[in-house]
Amino acid sequence: MIRSMTGFAARSGALGPHSWSWELRAVNGKGLDLRVRVPDWITGLETTLRKNLGASVARGNVTLGLRVVREEGGGGLAVNAAQLATVLDALGQIESAAMDAGVSLAPSKATDIVTMRGVLEQSVQEDDVDALAQALVAEFGAVLAEFNVMRTAEGAALYTVVTEQLGQIAALTQEAATLAEARRDEAGAILRRNLAKVIENTDDVDATRIAQELALIAVKSDITEEIDRLQAHVAAAQALLEGDGPVGRKLDFLMQEFNREANTLCSKAQSTDLTRLGLALKAAIDQMREQIQNVE
Repeated sequence: MIRSMTGFAARSGALGPHSWSWELRAVNGKGLDLRVRVPDWITGLETTLRKNLGASVARGNVTLGLRVVREEGGGGLAVNAAQLATVLDALGQIESAAMDAGVSLAPSKATDIVTMRGVLEQSVQEDDVDALAQALVAEFGAVLAEFNVMRTAEGAALYTVVTEQLGQIAALTQEAATLAEARRDEAGAILRRNLAKVIENTDDVDATRIAQELALIAVKSDITEEIDRLQAHVAAAQALLEGDGPVGRKLDFLMQEFNREANTLCSKAQSTDLTRLGLALKAAIDQMREQIQNVE
């Protein structure tokens, strides 16, 4: 089943002091263009995400964004033992000096000591970057799955539209084949009548040269090959639509072949009805080509 190139997915999560949000979107493109924006301090994450994304998407302009936020203050308060020892030693020296000088000091309180610079400080909680990276890679699988569900759903809708358009092209091709067959005898009769008139009114006519010219006219007006190729293209397009895997490029190339045969048919038509059918074919082919631009 075909898939659309356009898709979108968003997701969010958290682990410890970290929280994050994903956004994955894609639009039409001739080839595959991956744009990945993730925090560069998570080593190796971008490489892994690119690999996983490239294995799932074959065509389109794809943008992946990841925003990671760390909650501040999660480590709490802690006593700096070295600084506390320094402060207590300094207080002891001050009290000894005061006693020697006969100066009475009020007893020091713990609350006074805690407020001194450097005794109580914010503890630093080290980040487990490896665990964070593993959690992000695991959750990206769900993001990618949601993204592909949307592309598959749009692909199913595309399949319905394109199949109907291909059926219209097949019907118009068959109508052109029927009309060409019906006019074959009439065209031959017209050529024979014209040949008889030329021979009757021309002296020393070169019958071989006339036969060659008539054969050339017949070839130029014969659309059998165009009909055969159009029918072959219809069968090829049906096979691609029913197959698995990305087929957008092949279908896009096939639409160029469809259009080439329709143009040739119009140039050879030499009848109002065939010209009408040729123009209807071109319109149907152009409509189908527009839809094919969305196929991965």
